[in-house]
Amino acid sequence: MDQIDRENSSIGMNASLAHAQRSKWAFPVSLAFLALMTVSCPESTFGIGGKKFVEFASAKGSFSLSVDGKSAPLCVSSADFPGVRDILEKFQADIEAVTGAKPEIVVDSVPATKEIVIVGTLGKNPLINSLVSKKKLDVKSIQGKWESFLVQSVEKPFGGVDRALLIVGGDKRGTIYGMFEISEQIGVSPWYWWADVPIKHHRNLFIAAGSHTDGPPSVKYRGIFLNDEAPDLTNWIYAKFGVVTPSENPPIPRGIANYGREFYTKLFELILRLKGNYLWPAMWNNAFNEDDPENPKLADEYGIVMGTSHQEP
Repeated sequence: MDQIDRENSSIGMNASLAHAQRSKWAFPVSLAFLALMTVSCPESTFGIGGKKFVEFASAKGSFSLSVDGKSAPLCVSSADFPGVRDILEKFQADIEAVTGAKPEIVVDSVPATKEIVIVGTLGKNPLINSLVSKKKLDVKSIQGKWESFLVQSVEKPFGGVDRALLIVGGDKRGTIYGMFEISEQIGVSPWYWWADVPIKHHRNLFIAAGSHTDGPPSVKYRGIFLNDEAPDLTNWIYAKFGVVTPSENPPIPRGIANYGREFYTKLFELILRLKGNYLWPAMWNNAFNEDDPENPKLADEYGIVMGTSHQEP
C-alpha cells in the first residue's frame, strides 16, 4: 500500500466472510475487520488452498517457473474472459514481487523459448483446446465443474517447446483461482495490500511434477458483507477516493463517498485471492450500480456475484 494507504490502514470495516475449504469439507468463518493493520495480519495469514505443489528447489520432473532471474513467459488468448486477462497481470506482478524476475505476457502466440506457461479457460484458449484434442492434456477432472482448476506440465506440447505448464480453469473463476493458488503458494498473501503482509523473496520457483487439481467447492457461494461501513470505512473512502459526482439521473446527491471501480477492484481481488465469489456491497448511503457505472461491469469481468440483501427487504 502507498503512504496514503498506510496512514489510513485502520479501516473500520465490518464484514462477514464465509468461505469454503476447497476439498471435502467446509466451514463458515465470521470476521469483524475492525482494523486492517499490519499487526493484525501476520506473515502466515493466507486464504484457503489445497495441497502444496510449489517448490523452491528443483526436483525430478518439476517445472521451472522462475530460475536464476528468468521467469517462464505467460501465454494467454485474447478470446479468454477479460477478467482472466486482467488477473494474469496480477499473477505476473506476484511472480516478479517474489523473484524479482518479471515474466513476459504473450497473447495469441507461442514464444520462441523452451519452457512456457499457458493460462486459460476451457473452450476459450486455442492452445489448450489443441492439447486436449491431441490427447496431450486430460481435463476430465475439471470439465463442466464449478470453479475447478488444473495445474499440470506437458512435454513437447508444440514444435520448438520442450515443456509447458498449463493453468486451466473449468470456468472463469476456476482459471483465476488457479493463478491465485500459485501466487499464495509462492508467498503472496491474499492480504498483501490490505494488511501490508510482507512478500518473502525466493530466487527459484518450481511446480512439482504431476497433475494438481482443486474444486469444485463444497459451499457454492462465499463472500464478504460490507455491513455498517459508515463512518470508518466511508471516511477512509472519502480520504482516498473522494466523492461521487452529483447527478439528477440517476439521482445522486452531494457528498456521497466514492465507492467506485478503484475501491472495488481491490476488494474483488481480495475476494478472489481468498477463493470467494460473492459480495454484499456498501449500501449505507450508496448505490453500487449508480455511483459508478463501471462497478457492475467490473463485477461481471471478475466473476463476482453481487447481492442486495443488506437493504432491499
